[in-house]
Amino acid sequence: MTSDSKQSTRIKIGELARKTGKTARALHLYEEMGLLSPAERTTGGFRLYGPDELARVSWISKLQDMGFSLPQIQDLLASVEASRTAPKAMQSVRELFRTKLDETRAQVMRLLQLERDLAESLGYLEGCRVCNEPHAPEEVCSSCSSDRRHDEPTPSLVAGIHLSPRPVSGVGK
Repeated sequence: MTSDSKQSTRIKIGELARKTGKTARALHLYEEMGLLSPAERTTGGFRLYGPDELARVSWISKLQDMGFSLPQIQDLLASVEASRTAPKAMQSVRELFRTKLDETRAQVMRLLQLERDLAESLGYLEGCRVCNEPHAPEEVCSSCSSDRRHDEPTPSLVAGIHLSPRPVSGVGK
C-alpha cells in the first residue's frame, strides 16, 4: 500500500467520533491517558486514525460496557506491556476476563430474578384494575373480590407497599 492510499484510508477525529459514537473530547481523553494514539498527523497537525484505532476505540467501549473504568483499562494495558512473554500477558487478561464473566453471569441471574418479580407483580396488579373497594392504598386488599387473591401470596414487590414504615432514629430531626 502506498503512502497516498494509506492516507486516504485515514480519518480525522470527528469522523472517528461519528463512527464510534464517542465524542472528540472522549477520544482526546483516551489519547491523554495513553489508550489511543493517532496513526499519524498531517503537516497541519491534524490527527489521523485508521482501522487499528477504530478497533481500539471499539475495544475500549466493550470494556466500559463490561464495567471497566478508564484507569482499569490503563492498568490492563500496562500489565500486558509489562509482561515479558505473550503467554504471561494473556494469562492475566484471561483471569481478569474470567472474573468479569463470573460477575456478569451473577448480574444476569439477579436481573432475571428481577424480571420474574416484576412480571409476577404486574400480573398480580392487573387484578386491581377491577377493584371497586374504597380503601387507603397502604391497606392490604383483604376484601378483594378476585378469587386468585386468596390463593396466591402477595408478590414481594407489592407486599412491601403494605408494610408499615418503621421510624429511623435521627432521621427527620
